[in-house]
Amino acid sequence: MKHTEKELVLLKDEVSKMWKLVYSQLEKAKQAYLANDVNVAREVVSREKRVNSFELRIDSDCENFIALYSPVAIDLRLVLSMMKISVTLERIGDFAEGIAKYVIKEANSPELDELKKDLQTETMFNTVIEMLSESFLALDTENTKLAGKILARDETVDEIYSESFNIIANAISNGKITPQQGVRIIPVVRKIERVGDHCSNIVEEIVFYIDAKVLKHSK
Repeated sequence: MKHTEKELVLLKDEVSKMWKLVYSQLEKAKQAYLANDVNVAREVVSREKRVNSFELRIDSDCENFIALYSPVAIDLRLVLSMMKISVTLERIGDFAEGIAKYVIKEANSPELDELKKDLQTETMFNTVIEMLSESFLALDTENTKLAGKILARDETVDEIYSESFNIIANAISNGKITPQQGVRIIPVVRKIERVGDHCSNIVEEIVFYIDAKVLKHSK
């Protein structure tokens, strides 16, 4: 194995480790949110620094590889994709942390439990977690045939999200929650929806790396 090949293997391994950490963060954010578990939420917040460290290290490794080896073709696509994927994973980590911070502030609000069910947040969480898992599988097996299936899941998340505003408005008007609670829960639902968008972005980068096709802005 050439030295450059070893470096690329190490780079993919770092991204895989970051991916698994972010996946865990998202699962724990879901657990904390649905169970109003402050301890789990605090764990998510405390591990966010590890996610940030991964992104900085991967970014530096990618820049060094390009500077030292001037890669072309598939090697260059791999490095560029790994750099963008690590940035995207860091953003997903940020969303998980934001949801965890919401839990810490709102854990003592049992009146929100019914609203969580109405908003189908558990379904949203499950869908984006599946998208993140399947995206990792697509990269690990270099199987871009999974792309369509993953991108289709994002449409499900978007549909649920589009209905959330009316559900929250009705809950406020019916006196089930206060306007302040409604305002604070909207960003949480938005964060879950954004995770789906970011998983779609990751899939696009995987297709770019493997098939040299640009899906960005395409239908």
